[in-house]
Amino acid sequence: MSEKVKFFTKKVITIIIFITVAILVFTSTVLISGENQNSWVYKIPIIGQIKKLAESADKKLKGEDRNRVNILLLGMGGKNHEGSYLTDTIILASLEPSTNKISLVSFPRDLTVPMEGYGWRKINNINAYAEMEEKNSGGIAVSQALGDILEIPIDYYLRIDFQGFANIIDELGGIEVEVENTLEDFKYPIMGMEEADDYEARFEHLYVEKGLQKMDGDLALKFARSRHAGGAEGSDFARAKRQQLILEAVKKKLMSKWNLFKPKMITDILGEVEDHVSTNLQIWEILKLWDMFKDTSKDNIINKILDNSPNGLLTEMITAEGAYILTPRSGDFAEIQYFVNNVFSDVPEGSKQKITTEKTTVEVRNGTWINGLASQTALDLEKYGFDVIRVGNCSKQNFQKTVIYDLTFGEKMESLTILKEKTKANVSFDIPEWLKDDIAVGLANETNPEQPDFLLILGQDADKSASGLENEEK
Repeated sequence: MSEKVKFFTKKVITIIIFITVAILVFTSTVLISGENQNSWVYKIPIIGQIKKLAESADKKLKGEDRNRVNILLLGMGGKNHEGSYLTDTIILASLEPSTNKISLVSFPRDLTVPMEGYGWRKINNINAYAEMEEKNSGGIAVSQALGDILEIPIDYYLRIDFQGFANIIDELGGIEVEVENTLEDFKYPIMGMEEADDYEARFEHLYVEKGLQKMDGDLALKFARSRHAGGAEGSDFARAKRQQLILEAVKKKLMSKWNLFKPKMITDILGEVEDHVSTNLQIWEILKLWDMFKDTSKDNIINKILDNSPNGLLTEMITAEGAYILTPRSGDFAEIQYFVNNVFSDVPEGSKQKITTEKTTVEVRNGTWINGLASQTALDLEKYGFDVIRVGNCSKQNFQKTVIYDLTFGEKMESLTILKEKTKANVSFDIPEWLKDDIAVGLANETNPEQPDFLLILGQDADKSASGLENEEK
């Protein structure tokens, strides 16, 4: 086979792979033309694209120079759905070229953020407001708003509606999802029955059993959207986690080598993409992303969800108008900015294994007036495997030096050694009476009280030590 033929064959295969990967992250709209729309050949403008891709081979992605490419993934109802332009799925995907790691951070739809010209609004409204002013401007508007509050550039966006999402999964032949908890929702809304006279006829009973489940597009969409399930799956935060599970399952199915050379499947998916997907990614950028991250394993995908759990970064509120909203617990976005900016910070695996083996719990209290110090430290310690069960302020905030109070009295020395090393703290096995009283009061106010192994009280010196936790590992 001649070198020219080999080169051409390689490029054709690359284009086919590119199209498949485009769908992996809800992909880009490919503008196509041709007289015979049923022929898959006309859906892949090979000759023209090879020339363009060759010309862009040395070009860099946005964010590549700073070693972080940020892509905002948005899911909305679309036509025939109530609130068709509300983005109920908001995931910031960050890709780190130097390590081939990917992080997925889900933002709840009820998070309130400032929107230019409208004041503070729920983040899922931004796309709708922008679309009312200018068609196809929603993706950019949400990217700019989220980028402003996080103080990071969001380079690209990918937006898909529910029907396109379900149809693409069907074109793939369905997906397999490892369901973590049995999901039972007695009030999953039936589209078109929202105003039925018989109230019960408006809903269906959705049941998805724990374990590995085969899902078609319809079931996958319901699994990702369910909001009224009982138990552990009943919150918006659980829903965000299910959405990330769906993304992983789609990725796995797309990576099957047998799917790369199915012309009809590729043609049909391209049709769904054109009708249901909006993005600002160019074809060469998607191809380059594919080439950089095609071998990323599940172990190198970081899944995070912003929530209002005891140690979460959000708190819930009811507005004067009676609306449920979520706001940053610190009063500003500083903690969330720190969390997002340091999501790739790594720790030595040996240290983490020692801590997780000892199943070490820590309570972090701020013994200073430095705002957000306890939360920042807690985020860092969790990366080492510490289970941070509480974060808050100390009743005394005049600590100059950070102190670890060992409530195990030496039973977890491996963890104590690492905690001391990373925080530069003094260690005390003698707990003062005032602190015993504080601990007792705190436990008495909890439904299921749990005493930590270590109580870490941060002093003035922790302001430098906390940031050092990150820097020394990079």
